[in-house]
Amino acid sequence: MLKILQSTPIPLLLLVATTLEVSGDAVVRLAIYQYAGFARVPLLLTGAMLLLGYGSFLNTAPVSFARVVGLYIATLFVVWQIINFLVFRALPGLPVWLGGTLVIGGGLIITFWRPA
Repeated sequence: MLKILQSTPIPLLLLVATTLEVSGDAVVRLAIYQYAGFARVPLLLTGAMLLLGYGSFLNTAPVSFARVVGLYIATLFVVWQIINFLVFRALPGLPVWLGGTLVIGGGLIITFWRPA
């Protein structure tokens, strides 16, 4: 299974990882703020499994962590906004758009700029 994942295109691994991370965070948030007592447990366990999946997919990428993290952060911002809208019905405001532009730009610089 590891060999199959390591041959998967890096952008696809990052997309899966970010989707798992943001979904896991959203599920944990729902468990904390919208459920009480034992009803939280299944959601917290689901969130934990999603977050474990995120870590597994991110660290399967066959490149150095320092290089993959830039593109990961940029992808994370985009997926985070999509999940935020789908789950919580929240649209990003101007500060988020401006900050997100910096996050995406920084992620691209970290990933692709190779000093001479």
